[in-house]
Amino acid sequence: MKNILTFILLTSLISCNNDKNKADGYGNFEATEITVSAEANGKIEFLNLEEGDILDRGKLVGLIDTTQLYFTKQQLIASKKTVLSKSSNVLSQIKVLQEQLKTTLIEKKRIQNMFAENAATKRQIDEVDGKVNVLNEQIVSVKTQNAPILNEVQSIDVQIEKISDQIQKSKIINPIKATVLDKYSEPNELTTFGKPLYKIADLSEMTLRVYISEPQLPQIKVGQKVTIKIDSNKEMKSYPGTISWISAAAEFTPKIIQTKEERVNLVYAVKVKVKNDGSLKIGMPAEMHLKN
Repeated sequence: MKNILTFILLTSLISCNNDKNKADGYGNFEATEITVSAEANGKIEFLNLEEGDILDRGKLVGLIDTTQLYFTKQQLIASKKTVLSKSSNVLSQIKVLQEQLKTTLIEKKRIQNMFAENAATKRQIDEVDGKVNVLNEQIVSVKTQNAPILNEVQSIDVQIEKISDQIQKSKIINPIKATVLDKYSEPNELTTFGKPLYKIADLSEMTLRVYISEPQLPQIKVGQKVTIKIDSNKEMKSYPGTISWISAAAEFTPKIIQTKEERVNLVYAVKVKVKNDGSLKIGMPAEMHLKN
């Protein structure tokens, strides 16, 4: 009888110890992955990256051939110069007419003064007024001729800006500071708009997606500090984590929960932010403990 009581006591202690060490949630690490795609068509001149490289934000990592775009831009610039020369001729005509108008206005003022002293006739005044009107009309007419030329210049400017934008998009610029996960293309390959070139993710901070049961919901909140544990050689390795998101809707228990009782229950997804010391990898399993 004494041996039976001793066995029950030991079994009870082991059971309590297992419950104490049992995790409050299980899940896998994930990170926001970004696939960088080509924004131009052509041959890849260079693509300086390899899987595992850590790339800075804004770094030029590759270039798609821009030769034809460069020639098109130079052709547009030459066309613009030709059109501007036409505008220069028109403007020079306007300048000549304006000088003539200036001289005629001086003559008009002189004749008006003479007319006031009875030294000129009304006919002379009418004639000089006529000259002023003709010159004004000629200036307006020449300016009208210049309007379509200026519109053509503006149209060419838009085309040049468009080509410049295409040249800029031929440069492969890394969008964020992150680690290269996969490389899909190599230098000298032909690429097309939208074709994936490489995939990156910021692994400095990982997200652990875990699942908890409904009775556990009152115990957690966004911003709460928790302990995350991963498998290690001798004992589990611990990391501090912060709950960043709690699902508003329940879902069926994921496959990582093994027992039949747990599989039939609904659970809630929870995301925990964890600083990565280099040991955490995408897809790695981990446990969440609400109490240290």
